[in-house]
Amino acid sequence: MGVIYAELRLANDANSELKEINVTALVDTGALHLCIPEHVALQLQLKTVEMREVILADGKSQQVPYVSPVRIEFLNRHAVTGALVFGNQVLLGAIPMEDMDLIIEPASLKVSVNPRAPNIPMSVAMGTGHKSV
Repeated sequence: MGVIYAELRLANDANSELKEINVTALVDTGALHLCIPEHVALQLQLKTVEMREVILADGKSQQVPYVSPVRIEFLNRHAVTGALVFGNQVLLGAIPMEDMDLIIEPASLKVSVNPRAPNIPMSVAMGTGHKSV
């Protein structure tokens, strides 16, 4: 499979007066979180919640700021999440993709909405629906 990018709109969900920004994100299903460069965090005036340790692709670990709340928009889908601040490009990981119910189309190298739920994101809530004794 080749490299996949997605056009996202990012915003500070706690401050609707700030202008949203359009970004091109590298899509990485091997990564968990949204990752943003420092200049994006500054532009959106995101607050650091805590420091987190991340393991990079080369196996090394480093501590990076975790900022919040970031609103992500893609097609007709939205998610509000935190983001790890590092690197020089936006990276869309698996957690926000799952939250927006997005899928990868390997043949066309693109991200799209789940075709089983094209109008509204679908989620799985694991419950049996009956009381246990």
